[in-house]
Amino acid sequence: MTYSPVSRKAIGLLILVFVLGIALGAVGTRLISGSVYGALQNPQQSAPLPIRAVARLTNELNLTTDQQVQLDGIFKNMQSGYDAVRRQMNPQIDQVREQGRSQIRQVLTPEQLPKFEDYLRRLDEDRRRRNSNR
Repeated sequence: MTYSPVSRKAIGLLILVFVLGIALGAVGTRLISGSVYGALQNPQQSAPLPIRAVARLTNELNLTTDQQVQLDGIFKNMQSGYDAVRRQMNPQIDQVREQGRSQIRQVLTPEQLPKFEDYLRRLDEDRRRRNSNR
């Protein structure tokens, strides 16, 4: 079966909208579940990652106090490394994000654009809030 160039473009746009819909749905679900379940966390889960990791390993492996101190330092160094990698990758991630958003804008109607921009504003505010808590 052969498709005309217009049909191919329409199919391509349909696939793009479908994939972007899944991606946006996943992000929205993550944001909502994070808000809902974040409020239900126990105090240990709201502790910084190195503290949670050391506590979990202490329970699992019956660590000594000396081992706990050493692991705490190791986990803090790992977290610093993760943060450094994130800072290096952020400009590239921002570029990909902005390209995707531009493509989405091209698919939306003039009536949908303001709602989409409002959605993006809320999404960006949530991201800034999460990043400031690190």
